[in-house]
Amino acid sequence: MSYPPPPAGDPYSNQPPQQPYGQQPYGQPVAAYASWGSRLGGYLIDSLVFLPFAILAFVLGTSTDAATGLPTVNAMYYVFYLVGIVVSGYNRWFLGGKTGQSWGRKALGIKLVSENTGQPIGPGNAFVRDLAHILDSAPCGIGFLFPLWDAKKQTFSDKIVKTVVVR
Repeated sequence: MSYPPPPAGDPYSNQPPQQPYGQQPYGQPVAAYASWGSRLGGYLIDSLVFLPFAILAFVLGTSTDAATGLPTVNAMYYVFYLVGIVVSGYNRWFLGGKTGQSWGRKALGIKLVSENTGQPIGPGNAFVRDLAHILDSAPCGIGFLFPLWDAKKQTFSDKIVKTVVVR
C-alpha cells in the first residue's frame, strides 16, 4: 500500500512552506521593512555610480567651436554616457535583481525582494520596477513619498511589481 506524498509545507517534508512576505510560519521573526531614509540613501548612492561617467563625458567629450563659440560634442561624449548607462544598469538591474542588493542598498544593509516569496525579483522585474518609477514621479513625486505612510513602506512601483524593501 502506498501513501500520497505529504503536502508542501508539511513539517515532515523537505519542502519549506511558501508564505507571503511578512507572514512567516511557526512564529519566526519577520524582517523589518526598510525606512524611507535608508531607501533614499541607497537610491542616492546608486545615482552617484553614473556621476563619474557624466563628468568624463562633459570634460573629454565636449569642446567649444572656435567660429561660433557654441559647445560641441564628439564621439567620446556618447561613449562615456553609454558606459555610464551600462554600469548603472548592471548595478540596478542585474545585481539588484539577482541578489536584491545594488551597491547602494548593500551599503545601507537593505534588500529588494518579492512581496510573495521573499526572494530577489530577477533582472527583468528590476528593470520594470525602475520603469515604473515614472509613475512615482508623475503626480508631483508623491509615489516616492508613499513609503512614509504606507504599511509596507512601498512606492507605487513597488505595488505594481509586488516588491518590498527590507532590512
